[in-house]
Amino acid sequence: MGEVSPVPVTELEVDGVLFPPVLTPPGSSKAHFLGGAGVRGMDIGGNFVRFTSIGVYLEKGAAIEALAAKWKGKTAEELVASVEFFRDITMGSFDKFTKVTMILPLTGKQYAEKVCENCVAHWKAIGIYTDAEAAAVEKFKQVLEPETFPPGSSILFHHSATGTLTIAFSKDESIPEAGVAVIENRPLTVAILESIIGEHGVSPAAKQSLALRVASHLNQVQSGQTVNA
Repeated sequence: MGEVSPVPVTELEVDGVLFPPVLTPPGSSKAHFLGGAGVRGMDIGGNFVRFTSIGVYLEKGAAIEALAAKWKGKTAEELVASVEFFRDITMGSFDKFTKVTMILPLTGKQYAEKVCENCVAHWKAIGIYTDAEAAAVEKFKQVLEPETFPPGSSILFHHSATGTLTIAFSKDESIPEAGVAVIENRPLTVAILESIIGEHGVSPAAKQSLALRVASHLNQVQSGQTVNA
């Protein structure tokens, strides 16, 4: 079979927020490529109000390798419609990184309350809410609640494959080398990303972008071939 040129990893701009093609998350030495990006918003009084721009990054090399066996050859339309595809990303044996950049100002308390409320409701529904999850949620709140996030600032999450969530903050486009807190809890690590790209994820645009871009990379995978992602 002939060689096919790998699909380049490109940057994306979402509502004035630029997401670079490759970066290294806080507390990690692994390069991550931009899987997809999209806006989070809500229809208010007939107007779609945009709150945040969200970029989802996947561990370079490991992510495409892990996803290829099941999802190679699928179209972007098939991927975006598949709950299982996004679950294989959130729970996959590779690291993920999420960059949530403010379009409108937000307090850490507002963000933490909504995220934790959704996580706890989901865990209780599936019967995995234990003392460990309760403690992880409380630590998450303690880290976020003192913070305020003006437009252009970001909340950063590094989701390790081993179940460690590293949290960092940025007031501009820079990515700090270290996080401000680390929470060792796999359900929380998965749930933060699940809340964005899962079945009831808050950013359908990010899901569509992720499906389109990952499909392009998966369909370049051939025996013995290395892809850019």
